[in-house]
Amino acid sequence: MSGGGHAAVKAGARARHSKGGHDEEEHENHERWLVSYADMMTLLMVLFIVLFAISQVDQKKFTELKNGLAVGFGNPSVAFNGGEASLMESSDSNSPMDMSSGIGGTTSDATAIQEAVAAKERARAAQRQARAAQEVQNFDRIKQQITDALAEHGLQDQVRFTIDERGLVVTVITTGIVFDGNEATLLPAGRAIIDGVGPAIAALPNTIEIDGHTNQLTGGTGTYPSGWELSTARAASVLRLLHQHAGIPETRLIAAGFADTRPLYPTTDPRAATLNRRVEIIVLSNLPADTRALLPSAATTTAN
Repeated sequence: MSGGGHAAVKAGARARHSKGGHDEEEHENHERWLVSYADMMTLLMVLFIVLFAISQVDQKKFTELKNGLAVGFGNPSVAFNGGEASLMESSDSNSPMDMSSGIGGTTSDATAIQEAVAAKERARAAQRQARAAQEVQNFDRIKQQITDALAEHGLQDQVRFTIDERGLVVTVITTGIVFDGNEATLLPAGRAIIDGVGPAIAALPNTIEIDGHTNQLTGGTGTYPSGWELSTARAASVLRLLHQHAGIPETRLIAAGFADTRPLYPTTDPRAATLNRRVEIIVLSNLPADTRALLPSAATTTAN
């Protein structure tokens, strides 16, 4: 009887199930947001842990970094945070550094680094000045060699020496004993001057530039259309002689003509007619541009 009742219960259950025509839907879980919330909180916690970890600076390593920077900048005596003792004291501290105030967290650190950079720049400036002074000494030796060679022929007064940012400038005054008026062929005295200059500069590795200049007088340029052709032809005549007699390779020689566009003296100066008419033999310096700029001041210092 009990078996029959159990069967009846099952039959009734099947009847109720089939009567609805479909399975009952499961109840919606209203607590699923807790899972997403927990994931978000976990990620935030990890983020803050990472931020906290990277905000801690190893004092010992930072000290080594600062000392390395000081040595690298060529000023190992620069003291950070009051000297070596204070560095050791700060390296024993486990307190985190305040990164918001800059490297090391103190103004003295930033100042010391700036001083180290300034010291390095001063060292570089001193090195450039020393190289410029050495270049001037080299030019002085060349000047002496040229002067001695020209003195043998009594022509030492026909050249002038200057040092500018380009290098050593040997100025040959193109008077009547160097070139005839409005002509570009070197006279015997002119050839002797160039022969005196050539040996002193032939062995140098420097490029040699020859610049021709005319004066501002309007008396004409002879067979040449203008001062441009005349000045360039005179520069080329000097270049050819330096190549043929002194053996300077053509690859080291440059010729240029400037007519009367670069006068040494204005037309109102009595010296203009004579001294603006010239050929300049320039020993171009091989130093970097920032060091070449120091050559005029170095030459003045050496002369004094």
